[in-house]
This record gives sequence, structure tokens and C-alpha cells, in this order.
Amino acid sequence: MPGRGLPQTVISVGLLGPFQVSVNQVPVQLTAGRLRILLAVLALSSGRTVAVDRLASSVWTDGHQPNNVRRSIQTYIGRLRSLLGAESIGSTPAGYVLRAGSEQVDALRFVGLLKKSSEASDTAERTDRLLEALALWRGRPFDGVPSSQLAESETPWLLEGYLTALERRLDLDLAAGRHRGLVVELSELVTRHPLRESLWIRLIIALDRSGRRADALAQYDRARARIATELGVDPDPTLQRVHADLLAGRSARLESVAKVP
Repeated sequence: MPGRGLPQTVISVGLLGPFQVSVNQVPVQLTAGRLRILLAVLALSSGRTVAVDRLASSVWTDGHQPNNVRRSIQTYIGRLRSLLGAESIGSTPAGYVLRAGSEQVDALRFVGLLKKSSEASDTAERTDRLLEALALWRGRPFDGVPSSQLAESETPWLLEGYLTALERRLDLDLAAGRHRGLVVELSELVTRHPLRESLWIRLIIALDRSGRRADALAQYDRARARIATELGVDPDPTLQRVHADLLAGRSARLESVAKVP
């Protein structure tokens, strides 16, 4: 039973891919870009008050704010309430708060699941929470939210969390001997993230364990050339060590690259 004074509706916001919002599982379309920005910022701090100044700086990133910022934000909040429900957004003297739990915002749920995974003492539970977190991702964060500020300040740490979690899952697959099935996935990942050396390492290991040492060495050359061209540096020592192992006829050990969660 909902507590007294709490909203009777359940708002869900999807930020990990194309922007989505629903009320009681019914999709709601926010056609105005500023409404999507406003809701995205409120959702990232769901349950906590967001100051009017912060909301304004997110909505008007070009510095050309309206003469009466508070009144303009109030107007947009009113439009959101009409679409999501009158009790969906609360107000305080300092600002506004989205009345939704962290489980209803995929980005917050993702972070929470990764925390549960890292803290779990049972291997099966760690794996389940990890896979549950990864399943929340539908694409690049804030797709459809026209905010350069969110793209610059929030996307990098979310993407890093996703890639780190994905690498944990890849390590589990490698440890379980599923290396052949990972080659295509890892090849696509290094194409999308060519400067992430940890992905190259896993691709090289997967190729080597699939009996394709020549291809593994060729991928190292690709990685080294890309890193030298774009960053002007040599590969990470771990990547170089994997390469040296292959040249010496030794198989690279997964435990020397990363710990399986």
C-alpha cells in the first residue's frame, strides 16, 4: 500500500539509450526538447531536490536564459506535471524533486545493481546482478535529450561503468571457456572503442585461445598502430606483456589481465 501523501502513479524514466518515459507502464511522449532535458536532470537526482539554478543551466546551455528563470522553469514543470501527473514532481523553496524511486530510473538502477554485484559474497548473485545491470543498456545514454551538458558531464562516467561491467562479463565468459563465441563481439567492441586497450587484450586472448595466434598477433599490430597514431604513445604495459607472451609461445593468462568478479 502506498504511504499517505505519496503519489499513486509509478513513473519510469529510461536514460540508457533512446529517451523513454512512462506512467504506470503507459508510454508518454515529450515532444519538446527542453521538457526532456528537464526530466532527465530531475531523474538523475530522483527523490532529491534539484535547485532551480541547476535546472536552468541544463535547459539553457547557451547562456541566454530568460529574464525570469524561475517563472520559466515553473512553466515547464507545470507542463511536465500535466503529462506525468499532478503529484509527479514536488516543489521546495530550493527547487523541484521527481517523486520516483531509483528503481524507476534505469541509470540509477544500473549503478545500484553494479554496487550489489561488487558487494555480493555469492558468485551466482554477483553474476546475476551484473547481467541484470548490463541488460538495462539500450544504446548511448541520453539519446534524444538535446543537452550538450548532460552529454559532457554524465555520459562519460555512465559509459565507463558500462564498459567496466561489460569487461567483467567478458572475463566470466573467458574463464568459462566461451572464447570462440566472444571473437565477433570483441571485434565489434574494439571497432567502437579503438583506444580502450583492455578490450584489445581480451580480443587477443580470445583469438589465441581459439587457436588463432596469427590473428591475435595481427590484432596487436592493429591496436599498436591505432594507439600510436591517435595518442602518440606505446601500448599499455599489460597489452605489451600479452604480446610478448604470444611471441614466446605462451598463452596469455586471464588472471594477469583482470580479476574475474
